[in-house]
Amino acid sequence: MPRSFGASQRARTLSLVTATLVAGGVLVTAGLASGDSDTPADLTLKGAARRLDGDQTASVRSEVRSGHPQNVILLIGDGMGDSEITVARNYAEGAAGHFDGIDELPMTGSYTTYALHKSGPYQGKPDYVTDSAASGTGWSTGTKTYNGAISENLSGVPQQTLLELAKVNGLKTGDVTTAEIQDATPAVQTAHVADRGCYQPGLNNGGTVTKGMNNCPNDTYSITEQQLQVRPDVLMGGGAKWFGASATTGEYAGQTLTAQAAARGFTTVTDQAGLDAVTEADQEHPLLGLFAPGNMPVRWTGPIAKHGGYADPPATCTDNPNRPAAQPSLAHMTQKAIDLLENPNGFFLQVEGASIDKQDHAADPCGQIGETVDLDEAVQVALDFAKQDGNTLVLLTADHGHSSQIINPEDINPASPATVPPGLTTTLMTADGAPMTISYGTADTGGSQQHTGTQVRLAGYGPYAANVVGLTDQTDLYFTMRDGLGLVDDPADASSDGAVTATPAKVRKGKKVTLNLTGFEGDRRASVKVTGPNGYSKTLDLQLTVGSASAQLPMKTLGKYKVKTTGAQTGVAASTSYTVVG
Repeated sequence: MPRSFGASQRARTLSLVTATLVAGGVLVTAGLASGDSDTPADLTLKGAARRLDGDQTASVRSEVRSGHPQNVILLIGDGMGDSEITVARNYAEGAAGHFDGIDELPMTGSYTTYALHKSGPYQGKPDYVTDSAASGTGWSTGTKTYNGAISENLSGVPQQTLLELAKVNGLKTGDVTTAEIQDATPAVQTAHVADRGCYQPGLNNGGTVTKGMNNCPNDTYSITEQQLQVRPDVLMGGGAKWFGASATTGEYAGQTLTAQAAARGFTTVTDQAGLDAVTEADQEHPLLGLFAPGNMPVRWTGPIAKHGGYADPPATCTDNPNRPAAQPSLAHMTQKAIDLLENPNGFFLQVEGASIDKQDHAADPCGQIGETVDLDEAVQVALDFAKQDGNTLVLLTADHGHSSQIINPEDINPASPATVPPGLTTTLMTADGAPMTISYGTADTGGSQQHTGTQVRLAGYGPYAANVVGLTDQTDLYFTMRDGLGLVDDPADASSDGAVTATPAKVRKGKKVTLNLTGFEGDRRASVKVTGPNGYSKTLDLQLTVGSASAQLPMKTLGKYKVKTTGAQTGVAASTSYTVVG
């Protein structure tokens, strides 16, 4: 095994107790450890597999906490359906075992994950199997959308994200992942694009388009550019290779994204030592952690599932030799993010264990199990902070389910072809010292295993956590976090101070006037219409960064010009004027 099985990974004689209470047809769990034993439980004994320890009513009642949290930490296991959790728990902790993070959050429910069809005869109707872009848009904006969209609705209108809203309300913000930071889940908090593949500028002009999507024209700010514009206080993951591209529009046109990050004041680190040296991260100098060219290498490796793999001897997972020693773990990144974000005004932090999904796609059980263990350790970090802080809501969920299933090889008879699984299988030796056969059946060898349309676990700890209980939808999670933090969600009110100024107010013929938009914090875009002498009329469509934008216009004709700015989302308008003189 790549790590020893300690007390938290053994089956317990009395079990690591998880109190369960049926509430509206769903489970509320109150995790309380008891009876750790160095000897695995004899599961043949009456009651040996119990997870309950008497009446749990008082324990459950004590976990229903009123009030509003000051901080929210949202942890996402990408592709971490209940089957993926069970596979990982069986292997790493044993069937009667317990994850000290994932299984420890006391309030438990589940939520639905479907997307919407963008067009065609079923436009606006449920698309039952979501991708990470549509699902993430649900919890980051409260809006259902189509697969591939990053925080835009079905009509392509950008939707304000929770991270952006938190910034407007004065909270510090963070976005941490083990994937490329441009990947769908981190991007849904920090960007607005019609196509999740829009990682860097100019991808449609002879560049390599990621994920087979190409709706990334040169006049669109890419995900990476928008992340630099949105400016979370902490942004960490992989994806360094995309920063070599040069901007094709805006103030930084012609400069690489690496140069733009430096010009914008980001502190960039590339390994754990660099990360450990950072002592502050704020709007003056946000932290940009880029720890891999692409996705961060996974923790464990092992046999890939194959046809007939169930018949092979049980295997064990091993440490991934391609994981650099200087690469920080997800738990380490989570702890550092919390340290840097903690402040009297509160914070919002999203943390993603990304490669549970990616290894499930690859039918790689050791890969997905190791990433689940990695996420569990990050959840433990978040819980430890929340328990000490007393005013933090910790939430854990997945964006969608996935393909891995535990099957019974005793039901397989090679002499009877109808009993042989048509999919890909492999067998691992678990912490119980027993074999576990895992099957992947939604793609063949070399293909990508598919997401599934199942509802997935949603669990919480801390103030406001009771709102995850029962069956909810991904979009409910946005409102739970927004309302819990008490964020102002009225875009018109947020843009009520919207203003436009012209500098200079008197500009000489042949020079440029600069139009500055400020205070449109409820809008993502704004139109600017300039009218003047001799029928002059020009309309600009500007992308706003936290309610602000600027544009320059060359002036050739003498006279007075009127400027009207209108927020695209709110309709809030502001006006000014300037004069061109000789």
